[in-house]
Parts: sequence; C-alpha cells; structure tokens
Amino acid sequence: MPTEKNEKFAFVEGEETLSDDTMEDLRIAILGHRFMGRAHSNAWSQVTRFFDPPYRPVLQVACGRDREDLQAFADRWGWAEIETEWEQVVARPDIDVVDVSLPTYMHAEPAIAAARAGKHVFCEKPFCRTAEEATRMLAAAEEAGIVHYLNHNYRRCPAVALARRMIEDGELGEIYHWRGAYQQSWLTNPDHPLDWKLKKGTAGAGPLWDLGSHAVDLAHYLVGDFAHVTCEGKQFTPTRPLASDPTQTGHVEVECAANLIGEFQNGALATIEMTRYATGRRNRHTFEIYGSRGAITWDMEDMNRLRFYSEGDPDHLKGFRDILVTERSHPYVNAWWPPGHIIGYEHGFVHAVADFLEAIHKGEGITPDFADGVRIMKVLEAALHSMEQGGRVEL
Repeated sequence: MPTEKNEKFAFVEGEETLSDDTMEDLRIAILGHRFMGRAHSNAWSQVTRFFDPPYRPVLQVACGRDREDLQAFADRWGWAEIETEWEQVVARPDIDVVDVSLPTYMHAEPAIAAARAGKHVFCEKPFCRTAEEATRMLAAAEEAGIVHYLNHNYRRCPAVALARRMIEDGELGEIYHWRGAYQQSWLTNPDHPLDWKLKKGTAGAGPLWDLGSHAVDLAHYLVGDFAHVTCEGKQFTPTRPLASDPTQTGHVEVECAANLIGEFQNGALATIEMTRYATGRRNRHTFEIYGSRGAITWDMEDMNRLRFYSEGDPDHLKGFRDILVTERSHPYVNAWWPPGHIIGYEHGFVHAVADFLEAIHKGEGITPDFADGVRIMKVLEAALHSMEQGGRVEL
C-alpha cells in the first residue's frame, strides 16, 4: 500500500496554530468556473477560517471562456481579476498556483504549461484522457520540481482516512475482497443532450473514466496496486439529442455502464461497478473491504459513518457496528465542529487545500499526485482495452 506523503492535518490534535500575521500570501489562478470552479473557490476561501495553513490563498485571477458568466463567478467568489486565455494566466509572474478545474480533455496542456512556468498545480479529476497524456503531465511536473496534486478528494473524507488507518493498524488482517460501486442516474433521462462527456475524443470513456477513476484511486489508497483487470461495458442508449439542435441526434461514443473485475498485487480480488443508469442513485459512491480479521463498508451518501465488523468481538456481540466519524481524534475533524456534528461534500476540498498548502511550505509531495494519476490511467486504459477487445489485461 502506498504511504501518504503529507498527513499534517489528518490525525493530529492540539497543534500550535499560526496567526494571520505569520502567513505569507500565495496567489491562486483558477481555470474553469462551473461546478468544480465553485467547489474549489469555496475551499480556497474557507481553508484559513478552519485550518492554520502556512499561506493565505489570494484569489488572484479566474479564467474561463464566457466573459459575462466568468465575471459573475469572480464577483461572487472574490476573484480579483478575470482572463479568457489560459495561456496568459499560466505565464503571469504574479501567480504561484494554477488550479485546473476544466473539463477532462482540457487538463493536460494547461497543467504542463503551468509546471513549465514554475507554478504549483492543483488538478481536478479525472486526470486526463490517456496514459500518454498523464505521463507527459507527470514528466513536466517532476522536471519543474513543483508540487503537483490530483484532487481525488474522497480520500480526505474523515471516514475514508480512518478506514486507511484501521487497515494499516491491522484491524482487517489480510484483505480478501474490494467491492466498489459508483452509481449515478442522470442518463436515465432520454432528453439529456449529447455533451462532451458522451464523446470519446473529449471524455476518453464514459463512467469508466468519470466514475471509475474515483473507485480505482480509493482501491489504490486502501488496498494497493492492481495486477490485472477484466472489464465489460454496455451502451443502453446509442443516440441522444444534440445540444445545439434538440431536433437532431448524434451518436453516443462511450459506454453507459461498466463492470470491472480484477486482482490486486497482494492477491485480493476486486469488483467495481460504474454506471450512469442506476435509477434513483444521484451520486452513490461505496466500497466494501473484507479481510481475515474484519470488514469495513462506506457509502458517500452517508459519508460521516463507517461500518466495521471485527472477528475479535465475542460471539454474542458480533455484527457490523456504526462508527460516527466526528470525534476530535478522527482525521481532519478537529478543525470543524464538536463531536456528533457532521460535515459534508465540500469539506474534502478544504482538507485537500489545507494539505496542499502545507506540502508547498515543507517542500514535500502530497498524494494523490500526478504519479498516482499515471497509475490510475494505466488501470483505466487496461479496463477499456478489455472492454473493447475482450480478455484479461495484465498490468
């Protein structure tokens, strides 16, 4: 299992804090201003209110294509300036960090250019479209010596971080099974238009990329690397209305659902379901891990709760117990509210920003980074090859 490079905020309590006077400014540029742009802007804004990072993020410039919408976004979230050309942004001497919150197909070139310009890079997921793109992004980041982070923020949910600690402490023993699922339902609407996520050239693949990247990252984080994978996909709706003209249709170029099975290098078995056709499931992300001494299950729809079974319990007490992960001793929780007061989706982004700022200060790495992105993309490409060509693919 990989080792975390930065756990400053994960399991500590009662650290000496930093006052605002000791903080240096770190100037941020964000590329993208839709869903992820909002989530990231909130994190940059909130981090100094709840954590004590070594830098104060300054929201310097927001970049996007639609100037009117971009200005409204900047005004709402406090970005000082706007720019419509990302090439101009990454070259600016008054930018220290480039936050890539663009659609997947637009990640590679800005991230590479930002690294070459000496900027630290905070990159949204899925990482990119291909392992080749991922390799180029990693090479540029390593050559530049910058801090590079891939924002698989579910790692930083307190319950998920606690699950890792429990596994490292031997609570599960030898791991036998990883069962993951990421289920959404937005494509059950037949009128949903043919957008960029449904075209192979821009998305890379369907839920295998978009949702599977999350599941594979958590599998890497909690269990380890894959040895081989096999994958089957299904396309339920081959055509959809064009966004530009709903009276016309175009071909859906990616799968609508995929099932992956595989084996980890440590011998554990994996199954992962990824679908946009799980009726009633808006954003259900789950995993189950079964080992020789115990088991853990987690569901993003109940993200503050971890379920744990221990073989060490006496027979009359055996059964899955609920752990409400809101105690001061739990990962990240000490920065927030009193025990029993839950946190939500947006908090994982704040945790990521806090750890990212600390990584820059210490000159250390942070995981998942671009090397993790390469590993994820190699698994996904192997699964896509299996889905399209058949058979098991070794890694």
